[in-house]
Amino acid sequence: MDVIYWLIPSMIIVGMVLVFFLIRAIRKGDYDDLEGEGHRILFDEDEEK
Repeated sequence: MDVIYWLIPSMIIVGMVLVFFLIRAIRKGDYDDLEGEGHRILFDEDEEK
């Protein structure tokens, strides 16, 4: 039973930290262009003409 008293607050703290990093990544713009990398991998830009 003593484990529950440590587990619940620690999971709340871990959850708040993860939400903080998610909000920081969204504001930084990491999720702005979700399709760009998928299209970029299909085309080889290093080709010599």
